[in-house]
Amino acid sequence: MLTGFAHTAVCVPDVEAAVQWYSEVLDLRVLSPPYRMDGRQIEQDMGELVPSPVVVTAAIVGFGTDDRVIELIDYPAAPVVPAGPGRPSVTRVGITHIGVLCDDIHATRTELESRGVEFLTSGIADVAGLKTTWCRDPWGTVLILMEKREDDRPYWGQLLP
Repeated sequence: MLTGFAHTAVCVPDVEAAVQWYSEVLDLRVLSPPYRMDGRQIEQDMGELVPSPVVVTAAIVGFGTDDRVIELIDYPAAPVVPAGPGRPSVTRVGITHIGVLCDDIHATRTELESRGVEFLTSGIADVAGLKTTWCRDPWGTVLILMEKREDDRPYWGQLLP
């Protein structure tokens, strides 16, 4: 049976550039630097999902060494479908955003703005016991920054009695 979450994969056109952005701008740790997979094993794993020959370039970034990480991935031998122009959609079917916790949302937003991060909302909201604000990476992946009111509770249980 299922026992927990492992990773969220973010498809990017350039893993090296994405690793640099996620580590330098968002301060995530590079847990596994970019690596390339091709050949029989990856063909067996993803051959029904990605046009042959299956070639994957990936890296793992995160805050700690547990399984809750972001896998930055590209498929250099497959046609890339770029993000659409304009504002990203958080209503499309599939993965719509990544939630990231921070301890001081005002300071975090100010710091990320100074690093050139594009924010999608004009300020900080207070909703469901959380302070939130939305931004995106250079390739269009949407992130919600969340500051919890009660550190000892999960983000989704901030208003539970």
